[in-house]
Amino acid sequence: MSEIARRRAEAAQAPSLSARALLVALRPRQWPKNGLVFIALAFTLNLQDKSLLLRSLAAFVCFCALSSAGYLLNDVMDIEADRAHPTKRLRPIAAGQVPVTVAFWLGVVLVIVGLGGTFAIGFLLGLLALAYALLTAVYSMTLKHIVLLDIFGIAGGFVLRAAAGAVAIDVPISPWLYIATLLGALLIALGKRRTELETLGVEAAVGHRRNLEAYSIEFIDQLILVISSAALMTYALYTFSAENLPRSHSMMLTIPVVMYGLFRYLFLVREGDIGGAPEELLFRDRPLLIAVVVWAVLAVTLLYLGR
Repeated sequence: MSEIARRRAEAAQAPSLSARALLVALRPRQWPKNGLVFIALAFTLNLQDKSLLLRSLAAFVCFCALSSAGYLLNDVMDIEADRAHPTKRLRPIAAGQVPVTVAFWLGVVLVIVGLGGTFAIGFLLGLLALAYALLTAVYSMTLKHIVLLDIFGIAGGFVLRAAAGAVAIDVPISPWLYIATLLGALLIALGKRRTELETLGVEAAVGHRRNLEAYSIEFIDQLILVISSAALMTYALYTFSAENLPRSHSMMLTIPVVMYGLFRYLFLVREGDIGGAPEELLFRDRPLLIAVVVWAVLAVTLLYLGR
């Protein structure tokens, strides 16, 4: 075969890059998780402050860049394991729709942009963003293979984003924010592990992620029971104990909505109807989406009426 023919054959076999595949690789469906940066803005009654709103929006964009960078670099590292997975093999990088070199360097650029943007907003915010980026890297390389520490690694990313939202607008960080975010994130992480065990089976799941050998569906269900009970009790205590809430305790009206949302999520987890990413349920399950919207509108309304 001539040199020209060989190069043409290699070019034909090389993965082609499309804008759509690249967008999917960035996982924009995961960006709403970065909406945690707006929690502090809403619950400190600063939604009407345009300057603080812009700072929160800028922090949101920066964390979207950092989270997408984490997904790109993680998919590059896990490309072989993902190709053996029934659903992850369809991801653009594993499927060959996005070249590995493109994904890697785009991830590096997004890390630089995300960190640069957060440090431009504020030094402390930049430090939190750096901690988030480092945690994401350590999780991808180590923590996701260590039993129990893997779910705390996922939860830590959520807590850092919630804390970043408070730092971005320079307001005190409520301990309730930490606890509620941690417990909610642990539920999502446990849902992910349960889904992997159910989707792959125990033997295949261990081959995909070695720490899954230490998990069982029964053990995960026990953890979910503990965490969901703690999450519900924490939220109930928050509604009549937090200092910045209406003295009439009207925030307790949101408890039934939170209970329904939690029960709906647990129902979908037990039914195995959560797909490969339980955090995407917000888009796929209409009752759960309605519950979240109702809670957000009701909570903000009660906060502003009771101010």
